[in-house]
Amino acid sequence: MGTDQAAAAGPLSGEPRRHEENRRSRKRILLYTKFFVFLVFLLRAFVFPRAQESGKTVADGVYTDAQAARGAAVYDTACAGCHRADLGGGTGPALRDQRFARQFAGKDLRAFFTKIATTMPRNAPASLGDNVYLDIVAHLLKENGFPAGSQELTADTLDGVGVLPGRSKPAPPIGGFSYVEVVGCLAPGPQHTWLLTHASEPVVPAAGAPPPASAAAARPLGGATFHLLDAMAYAPEAHAGHKMYVRGLLIKLPDEKRIAISAFEMLAPQCGAP
Repeated sequence: MGTDQAAAAGPLSGEPRRHEENRRSRKRILLYTKFFVFLVFLLRAFVFPRAQESGKTVADGVYTDAQAARGAAVYDTACAGCHRADLGGGTGPALRDQRFARQFAGKDLRAFFTKIATTMPRNAPASLGDNVYLDIVAHLLKENGFPAGSQELTADTLDGVGVLPGRSKPAPPIGGFSYVEVVGCLAPGPQHTWLLTHASEPVVPAAGAPPPASAAAARPLGGATFHLLDAMAYAPEAHAGHKMYVRGLLIKLPDEKRIAISAFEMLAPQCGAP
């Protein structure tokens, strides 16, 4: 065999060797890429929250009202100082509305539970016990507008439950000792009392809305009558026959309805009652 033939059969050197190394490097990168894609596929198939498989969500009643009530009591003492009683956020982040949706929606309920159980309260994280944290989760779900069910939330039922963006809470039923607002006609009653006649049905004021709320000012009159407690403190004689806005505590008695006034403002100098 000649010298040239031996050189051709020996190890590569120079430019051919660099080409071979580049080829092998590209091959390794391709293999690593395929492996990474396969790994992601496995994670999505087997590790990603099982909520996608079951289709169950927090809207399906995954806690009970009693559990949420227990959670509310603990939240008030352990969490409200940072997150506020209404979950609106203070020194800690909000736990409702857009912040709730941005942080938790689309995830598994276990991720929601784990986040709370490992970070709250701020000065003593993971100190309350799993059952207590489950109660707090139930309270937060209720405050975000999700309905209660017949079974309590447990550690075994967290998986496979999808978290949705929070929903508007239904307005609480209006009963005795509800805080309400009404509009009506101011009229004198018997024995130096004052009445709101032709009044609208009472509604719960919008949270944080100063009186009179614009929606209330435009509300039409109705057929209700309310005995106004402590009306004398508001110089009612100057507003006799006027359309008035009243906000306060509703007290229902067998023979009449009363309102303990907290806000009292004129809306129009003529009532326009039917």
